[in-house]
Amino acid sequence: METDLKLFKKSDTIVGTTSPEKTINIAYLILVHRLPNQFKRLFEAIYEKENHYLIHIDKKAEQELGAEVESFLKDYPNVYILKSENVIWGGYSMVQAELDGMNFLLNIDAKWDYFINLSGQDYPLKSQKIIRKFLTENNGKNYIKIADQKDVRPETMNRIENYFDEVDDKISPLTYKREFMKDITPYIGGQWMILTRDCASFICNSTEVKKFENYYKNTLIADESFFQTVLMNTKFAGQLVNDDKRAIIWIPDGDIKLRPKTFTLDDLDFLNSGNNLFARKFDDNVDAEIINQIKINYNITLVNS
Repeated sequence: METDLKLFKKSDTIVGTTSPEKTINIAYLILVHRLPNQFKRLFEAIYEKENHYLIHIDKKAEQELGAEVESFLKDYPNVYILKSENVIWGGYSMVQAELDGMNFLLNIDAKWDYFINLSGQDYPLKSQKIIRKFLTENNGKNYIKIADQKDVRPETMNRIENYFDEVDDKISPLTYKREFMKDITPYIGGQWMILTRDCASFICNSTEVKKFENYYKNTLIADESFFQTVLMNTKFAGQLVNDDKRAIIWIPDGDIKLRPKTFTLDDLDFLNSGNNLFARKFDDNVDAEIINQIKINYNITLVNS
């Protein structure tokens, strides 16, 4: 269910609203680090020539993966390859890849209205026609999970109250306590976003954001909290909806505590319920049939969207 967070903001002004007659176009950022054939299936499912697609291939991925992906994409228009960076799990490098992607898409000569980030192991639950119709009808809303970090997930406060650093492709075990940003309320949610162009432009260009970048460079799992904390503690005046439109089942995973479950046919009822637009994660090595079964409801219109 959607929870509208605009009451938390200093302003309820909705930005980026356009005439409902104009169908919005999407700029996708897709982060890929394995399973090239699965990426191809995802790309074919979300491709429309009116949209724009930016692909980031993790620098740690094998060269063969990059070559295969680039060869596959060469005949598609409106597709771009972002310079590969070494993205470390838990590190700020994940946020930096997102920011680099937003900046790239904002600076090319392309008309798009919404930014959506995906991983190569995601898959859409609805057709592009339905997704674009949904965003056209809700133009001006930004979809991202947001919660007060201290109140809702106090066990994660060590991520931002300690100093962390990325060293040799991992998070350094050497850390120390520090004071969090003064007069700032920390928020948390998830990595996945559906943001208006105005919102992406604010994040990339507002002078207010620089201090958050400087601080969060040395936090843990910043990709789950940086964007939320920025949007809730600045003069950003857009409308935020506490819903990332993703179907994810979180399960325990040792020291990581939680990770997204890899979907199988047993999860089909879950995936077919609700009003989510995308799901993660999938792995053809675990269950190659589940994505085929999703397509049965691919063109069924969203309910109460």
